[in-house]
Amino acid sequence: MRTLGVIPARGGSKGIPHKNLALVGGRPLLAYTAEACRQSTTLTRVIVSTDDEEIAAAARALGLDVPFQRPAALAADETPMLPVVQHALAGMREAGFAADVVVLLQPTSPLRRGDHIDDAVALLAQSGADSIVSVVEVPHQFNPVSVMRLDGERLRPFLDAPTLAGRQSKPRLFARNGPAVLAVRASVVAAGSLYGDDCRPLLMSAEDSIDIDTPWDLALAELVLASRRRAPASNSR
Repeated sequence: MRTLGVIPARGGSKGIPHKNLALVGGRPLLAYTAEACRQSTTLTRVIVSTDDEEIAAAARALGLDVPFQRPAALAADETPMLPVVQHALAGMREAGFAADVVVLLQPTSPLRRGDHIDDAVALLAQSGADSIVSVVEVPHQFNPVSVMRLDGERLRPFLDAPTLAGRQSKPRLFARNGPAVLAVRASVVAAGSLYGDDCRPLLMSAEDSIDIDTPWDLALAELVLASRRRAPASNSR
């Protein structure tokens, strides 16, 4: 099974300018996904899809392949991810590499590791599913049975049902965490979908699921990384 890792890293970003190269722990954000790809044992090839020359140069410096440039029409704020992945698969086919599976790895997930990638690919192969997507459990206080809406100046239950306060009485719900990892069959992408009809979850911890969208997210990732760097020293004798 030939597996293509695709790292989408366009140049435009409104919340954090040039976000994919923003520094986290003294390293560009893109470096963490490059490291996860090196840790993975299931990726046959890895490429970066970008419209930006500075990002392309940074990617190559990190040992990543940038075989072609993404057209500007596929790098706008409103561009959906499906045509970006289709463009990457088509470009690689033209270069002689026809992937069976594509693994989408957004660089905004710096705490995703190589084992997360490998687990998603293994689950895809074992389950026969169309796709595997990484998810994080929704905190109980944000469960739809707990959240409220404004009705004028009054708070009302979001759902037309009594609000549930007890954590154990709430249903378990999950949200895509970026997603940090999406492993999908190339045939599903060719048919016009990123997920297909049979999508299965890869559960990740809330800590590993940090997705960089705002400066606060960058600060939070910095705290987690700093904590992890201190952990070995604190356990030494």
